[in-house]
Amino acid sequence: MKEPQKGAENSKTAADALDQLRVVLVRTQHPGNIGATARAMKTMGLSDLVLAAPQRPPDERSVAMASGATDVLEGLRQFGSLAEAVADCHRVVGVSARRRGISLDVHDARASAQQWSSDAPDAGRTALVFGAERTGLTNEELALCQSAVQIAANPEYSSLNLSQAVQILGYESRMAALGGVAGSHRPRPADHATMEGVYQHLEAMLVDVGFLDPNYPRHLMRRLRRLFARAEPDKVEANILRGMFSAVQKARRP
Repeated sequence: MKEPQKGAENSKTAADALDQLRVVLVRTQHPGNIGATARAMKTMGLSDLVLAAPQRPPDERSVAMASGATDVLEGLRQFGSLAEAVADCHRVVGVSARRRGISLDVHDARASAQQWSSDAPDAGRTALVFGAERTGLTNEELALCQSAVQIAANPEYSSLNLSQAVQILGYESRMAALGGVAGSHRPRPADHATMEGVYQHLEAMLVDVGFLDPNYPRHLMRRLRRLFARAEPDKVEANILRGMFSAVQKARRP
């Protein structure tokens, strides 16, 4: 029996890792950029494209700019909000040139790509979130992310077209995946929707025990989100946390 070639094995491993990446465009302003993004994705082996609250839907300009990557365009999905677009993802990474005062771990594109490629496919789906062309991601959108990625561009002129940013992250992801890094074999982190439930329950519990004043929350919940994002609890651990919160609330009742 003929053994599979090593190159073919590496290609399959890379494809499996890249299949776990989702590109999310938030509040896209120009339909042409959607098509250009589809083209950038296909050249790097990515196919999962999602739009969150686009200002204009894809049109003939999108098809023209896709330059043949029409299969990526035809397969894209649209959601009304970023939370809906990433609900089934296990890691959500915001791509931003500025930190905007949000307490997030910030990594460079290469290190980040190596991390999520080494974790795939065990760690589940990773969403790469890109903001609107002129404004980028808002504080509220970054708050839904577990970490942030910055592209090491010229600090004196760091302006990148949306599709260029997608191309760079796609390239780094492909190179990391082709490196053949083995999977981590750790339990899959809880998905975004599950962790949002944990955060809401945690906030309610902290209010109940008097630790958090809902009128003056400051940055406490953002910092707690950051703490749990670093830990990447799996679904069983998320359920344990919610059970603990419920027990604390029950103990507080008269």
